[in-house]
Amino acid sequence: MSNSLSNIQIELLKTFSHDVSEKDLLEVKRLLTNFFGKKAITEANKKWDDNSWSDNKAEELLKTHKRTHYPNSK
Repeated sequence: MSNSLSNIQIELLKTFSHDVSEKDLLEVKRLLTNFFGKKAITEANKKWDDNSWSDNKAEELLKTHKRTHYPNSK
């Protein structure tokens, strides 16, 4: 694992180089969660639209086993 920080980590460290209240910390966490959640939903919707998927396709995807099989695992 790399010890270098990402650009967002560096920016957040600069921005929040001082202590904030627990209430403010929770609000920042919520803002970040909402931001990245909305991005994920937007990308998922784009993928859905680009592939012209239907509810039937969603059901098919839910029932598809896509995990890698590891022969020596228990």
